[in-house]
Amino acid sequence: MDNTRNGSKLYLYGIVSAAVLGGLLFGYDTAVISGAEKGLQAFFLGATDFQYTDFMHGLTCSSALVGCVVGALLSGLAAVHLGRKRTLVLAGVLFFVSALGSMNPEFLFFHRGEATLGLLWMFNFYRVVGGMGVGLASAVCPMYIGEVSPAERRGQLVSWNQFAIIFGQLVVYFVNFLILGSHTNPVIEQIGQGVNRVAPGSDTWTIETGWRYMFGSEAVPAALFTVLICLVPESPRWLAMNGRDGKALAVLSKIGGPECAKTILDDIKATAHERRERLFAYGWLVVFIGVMLSVFQQVVGINAVLYYAPRIFGDMGMTNPMFNTVMMGLVNIAFTVVAILTVERWGRKPLLISGSLGMAVGALGVALTFGAEGLQLVTMISIMLYSASFMFSWGPVCWVLISEIFPNTIRGTAVAIAVAAQWIFNFVVSSTFVPMFNMHLVQGDDFGHWFTYGLYGVMCLVAAVFVWRLVPETKGKTLEDMTRLWKKGDKK
Repeated sequence: MDNTRNGSKLYLYGIVSAAVLGGLLFGYDTAVISGAEKGLQAFFLGATDFQYTDFMHGLTCSSALVGCVVGALLSGLAAVHLGRKRTLVLAGVLFFVSALGSMNPEFLFFHRGEATLGLLWMFNFYRVVGGMGVGLASAVCPMYIGEVSPAERRGQLVSWNQFAIIFGQLVVYFVNFLILGSHTNPVIEQIGQGVNRVAPGSDTWTIETGWRYMFGSEAVPAALFTVLICLVPESPRWLAMNGRDGKALAVLSKIGGPECAKTILDDIKATAHERRERLFAYGWLVVFIGVMLSVFQQVVGINAVLYYAPRIFGDMGMTNPMFNTVMMGLVNIAFTVVAILTVERWGRKPLLISGSLGMAVGALGVALTFGAEGLQLVTMISIMLYSASFMFSWGPVCWVLISEIFPNTIRGTAVAIAVAAQWIFNFVVSSTFVPMFNMHLVQGDDFGHWFTYGLYGVMCLVAAVFVWRLVPETKGKTLEDMTRLWKKGDKK
C-alpha cells in the first residue's frame, strides 16, 4: 500500500479525502434549505412591514446561488494567484461564517425573532457568503483532485467529490430530520396567486427555532474542513506552473513514485510555456462544451427535487415527507457509488447518455402521474428513477469532465466560467421552481406540476443528443493529453 518506488496510495487517498470534504460542504450547504425552507417561510410570513410572497421565497431559497456564481467566477483568479489549497481554506472560512450568520441573522443589528425586511436582507447576505464558499469549492475541489490524481484513477477519484456532495445532502437530510424530531413543519395555506399564510395550529417551535438549528449545524463540518485542508500539499501542477519544480516533484513522487513523477513533471513543463494563453487559444469549441456540460447539469431540473424534496413529497400526500427525503438520499448515495465503480470502465459518454435517458423517463413519469389519485407509488418510483439516473451520470461525470477536459494553460479560467454558468442556471431553475410548480390555468388544476416536469424531461433528451454529438471521451487520458487534443487543427 505504501512504498517509495511506486508512491503511496495511502498518501493520495488521504489528501483526496481531505479535499472531498469541500464537496460534502457543497452538498450540505445547498441542501440544508430543503428541511428549513418551510419554517423559514412561515417565519417571514409573520413580518408586518412587507408581504412575503412565493416569488420572494423562491429568491430567498436560491440566494446562496448568487454567491455560488460570484465564488465560481472568482475561483479562476483565486486558483491561479492564491493556489488551489489556499482557495479551499478561504472557502472553509466562508462556510463557517455563513452557518453561524444564517442561524442568527439578527446578530448585532436586529431584534431576535422579529421578522422584518431588513432581517430578510441580512439572512440572504449570510446565505450569499456561504454560496461564495460553495462556488469556490465546487470549482477548485474537483480541479485539485484532478491535478493530484494519476490518469488511470482520476475519473474515480474526482467522482468521490460527487459522492461527498450527495453524502453531504444525505447527512443534512438526516440532521434536519433529527432536529425536527417530534415537531412538524408548518402548514402553508395559499390565499391568493403567490400569496400565503401560516395555517392556525402550526408548530411554533419550527417557525421560531428549528430552521436556525438546521442552518447552524453546518458550522461543525465547515470547521473540520478548514483545519484538514491546511494539512494537504499544494497541487503539483500549480507548483510546476509557478516555477516551484522541486516542490511539485516531491508531491508527485509521494503520489506515484520518482520515475513516474519525473515523466509527469516533464509533461507539465512541456505545456507550461503557454501559461498565460488567452481563453480561446484552443478554439471556441472546448469552452463551449465545458460551459454547456454545466448548463445541462442544471436545466435537467434535478436541484428542484433536491432543494424542495420535503415539499414535493408533502404535496404528493406522503405522511412523513422528511423520512421520504432521507430515503431518497440513500438511493442517491447508492447510485453515485455505481458511477464511481464504472466511470473508468465504461467511460464518461455512455454514463451521461444512459443517465439522460433514464432521467427523461423519470421526469415524464412524474409529469403524467403527479397528483393523480391512486398513482402516488408510480410518482414516487418516477422521482426515484429521475434522481438515481442523475446520480450515476450527470452528477459525478459532469464534474469529472470539467476537471479534465480543459488544457492546463486555460484550466483555471475555463473551469471558473463553466462552474459560474452552472450556478447561474442552478439559480434560474431553483428560483423558478416554486412559482412554476404552483401555476394554475384555472383555480385548482395541476398545470404547473406536469408542465414543470415535462419541461425537465425534454431538457434531458436534448442533453443526451448534445453528449452524443459533441462531447469527446476522455477516459484514460492525462491532463497533458488534453492540451494536445484541443490544439488547433487536431481532430477530436
